Amino acid sequence: MGYITVSTKVKRELLEKARRYNVNVSQVLRRALEEEVRRKELEWAVSVMDDISRRTKLEKPSDEVIREFRESRRRVAQ
Repeated sequence: MGYITVSTKVKRELLEKARRYNVNVSQVLRRALEEEVRRKELEWAVSVMDDISRRTKLEKPSDEVIREFRESRRRVAQ
């Protein structure tokens, strides 16, 4: 997997505080970006499922299907 460099501007005071507390800024930014992308992917997936549900007139809304799937996955993992 290849990497690219991404830059951003932050307030000087914030960066100084991060350094003072030994915060790995790159790691924090990378994790935040990964989490935001994951959240957007889930939002997109739910909207696609809702669209499919409307088109096919499924009996259950997508959020209920997702909840049931997660519950069944937890039961299997136990």
